[in-house]
Amino acid sequence: MTSSPTPLICSNCSSPRSARTSCATSWTRWRCSGADGRRNGMTAQAVRYTPDEACSPLLAAAVGLQGVALVLAPTILIVAISVRAADQGDEYLNWAVLCALLINAVITALHATRAPRLGSGHIVITGPTVQFVAITIVALSEGGPATLASLLVVCAFVQFAVAQWLPVLRRIITPVVSGTVLMLVAVTLVRFGTDRLTELPDGAPAVAGPAVGALTLVVAVAFVLRGSGPWRQWSTMISIAAGCALTAALGQYEIQRVLDAPWLGFPEAQFPGLDLTPGPEFWALLPTFVVLTLVLCTKAISDSMIIQRASQREPRAVDFRYVQGTVSTNGLGMLLAGVTGTPPVQPYASFSTSLISFTGVASRRVGYAIALIFIVAAIFPKVGALLLTIPSPVMGAYLILALGIIFVGGAQTAFQGGLDQQKTLTIGLSLALGLGLDNHDVIPHVLGDELGAVFGSGVLYGALSAILLSLILEYTGGRPRRLDATMDVAALAAIDEFMRDLASGLGWNEPSTERLRSVGEETVSSLAGWNDDSADGAGRLTIIARPQVGMVELEFVASSEQENLEDQLAYLSEDAELPDIDEMSLRLLRSRASSVRHQQYYGIDIVTVLVEGSS
Repeated sequence: MTSSPTPLICSNCSSPRSARTSCATSWTRWRCSGADGRRNGMTAQAVRYTPDEACSPLLAAAVGLQGVALVLAPTILIVAISVRAADQGDEYLNWAVLCALLINAVITALHATRAPRLGSGHIVITGPTVQFVAITIVALSEGGPATLASLLVVCAFVQFAVAQWLPVLRRIITPVVSGTVLMLVAVTLVRFGTDRLTELPDGAPAVAGPAVGALTLVVAVAFVLRGSGPWRQWSTMISIAAGCALTAALGQYEIQRVLDAPWLGFPEAQFPGLDLTPGPEFWALLPTFVVLTLVLCTKAISDSMIIQRASQREPRAVDFRYVQGTVSTNGLGMLLAGVTGTPPVQPYASFSTSLISFTGVASRRVGYAIALIFIVAAIFPKVGALLLTIPSPVMGAYLILALGIIFVGGAQTAFQGGLDQQKTLTIGLSLALGLGLDNHDVIPHVLGDELGAVFGSGVLYGALSAILLSLILEYTGGRPRRLDATMDVAALAAIDEFMRDLASGLGWNEPSTERLRSVGEETVSSLAGWNDDSADGAGRLTIIARPQVGMVELEFVASSEQENLEDQLAYLSEDAELPDIDEMSLRLLRSRASSVRHQQYYGIDIVTVLVEGSS
C-alpha cells in the first residue's frame, strides 16, 4: 500500500507548493528558485497586474482610455486614406470608420478572452494594418468594395489555416524570423513618429512640434523610470496631457473639432456584399493579398510572443496556444473587415507592449475596457473627436518610444539561445535587405509604379529573406532520424535503443552516449508525467534527431497535459537538501541537456533538447 505523499515546503520561503512547482505564487516561486528573476538574459519586470490578475474597474477604464487614445488616430487615418484614395464617397467613408472602430472593439475583446482556439488571453490592441493600404486602394479602385470583400474573406481563411498548421510551420517561422520581423517593423516605422513631430497647424512656430514631442517624451520616461503606484499607471495619460497643455499654451490646440462633432451618429449601412463570380481583377490581386497575409501572420506571431513576455512578472516560456489564438482571432478580424468593406486589422504590438510597460497593468480586464471605449467612440462621435485632438507631435513622441521597446523585444526574441553563424547570417542579411529596400526606387523601377507601391515595404523583403533562409537551413541539413513510439513505459526500451544507435552512428564515446540515453528517458518521463503510482502513458510519441556539429538536436512530439517543462526547469530550487521524487527527472534532464525548449500547441507538445557529445 502506497503512503500519501508528504506536503512539500519551499526550502527558501517555507511556503507550500505542489509536486511540480516551487512556490505557491508565481513571483515567490521564481524568486525562490534562485534564478533571481533571470532566464535567457531576461530580467523580471515590474508588472503590477498579470493577465489573470483582476484590477479594479476604474483602473481598467483608465488604462484602457490611454490605449484607445493611442490607436484611435491611426485607425481613422488608415481608413480615410484607403477610402479617399480609391475615390469612394463620404457615405462609404463614414460607414467604414464606424465598422473599423466596432471591429477593433470586437477583436480586442476576443483577444482578452481565452476561448478555445480564439483569443490570446492578453491585452492585444487591434487596428487597421498600414501594410495593406496600397493594395486596398488598388482593389477598391479596380474592382470596388465587393472585390475587396471577397479578397479579404479568402485571406481570412489563409490566417485560419496558418493558425491550425502552426506546429508544422514551427521550423520555418522560428524565433529568429519572428524577432527579425519585429526589429524591421520598429526601424521602418520609426520615421512616421519623427515625421509627426512637425505636424501642427499652419502658422505654428517651427520649434513648437519638436518642443511638444520632447516634453511628452521626457515626462513619459520620467514616470516609467521613477514613477510608482498610481503615478506609473497614469504615466501615459499624464505625458499626453503634458504635451496637450504645451500645445494649448502655444495656441495650437484644435478644440473646434470637438465642438463641431455631433453627439450621436449612425451612418447608412454600406455592406459591399461578396462577389461570388470573381472577375479578372480578383484573380490578378489574389496572389498579392495572399503574400501580404502570410507576412501579416508572421508579424502577428511575433506580436503575440512579445506581448506575452511583456505581460508576465517574470520570464516564462511562450505559450504557442495563445499564439495560435492570436492568428485565428486576427483572421476573424479580417473576415469581419471583408464583410463590412473596411481595411484588414492587425495587432498593434507597439502600443500594447508600451501600454503594459508604462502602466505595469497587463490584466485582461483592460482589453475589455478598451473594447467598450471603442464602441463608445464609434457611437458618440464627440468622444472620438475629443481623443483625436491629441496633437500629432505627442503621438509621434509616444510612437518613437513604443517602437524602441518593440525593437528591443524583437532583438531578445531573435537572440534567445545565443548567436551562431546561421542565426547571424539570417538576421544580418534579412535586416540589410529590409532596411535597404524599404521604399527604395529600385522596387517601382523593376515592378512598375502600381506593384512598386504595393511591394515597397522593407518588412516584406526582410521577412521573405528570413523565411527563405530558414527553409534552406531546414532542407539542406543532414537527414534526420525518426522513431515512432507510444507514450508508455513499454516504449522506454525502444527509445533507449534508438539513442544508443544514434550515439553509435555519431561516433560518441561512452559518457556522451550515457548522457544522450538519460536525456531521452528523462524527457519522455517528464513529458508523460509518470510517477510511482502511474506507469501508463497515452497517445503517440515521435522522436526526431538532427545531428549537428558536436551535438544533436532531439525533438519530442507528443500530446501532454503537463506544465511547460521550460518553466518547471526554471522554477526548480537549487539548494533543496532532499529533492522530491517527482522532480528527479527534471533535475537529471537539466544537468544533462544543453538547452530545453517546450512549445505547447493545441493538441500537441513539442520539446526540443540539445545534447552535446564528443567522440
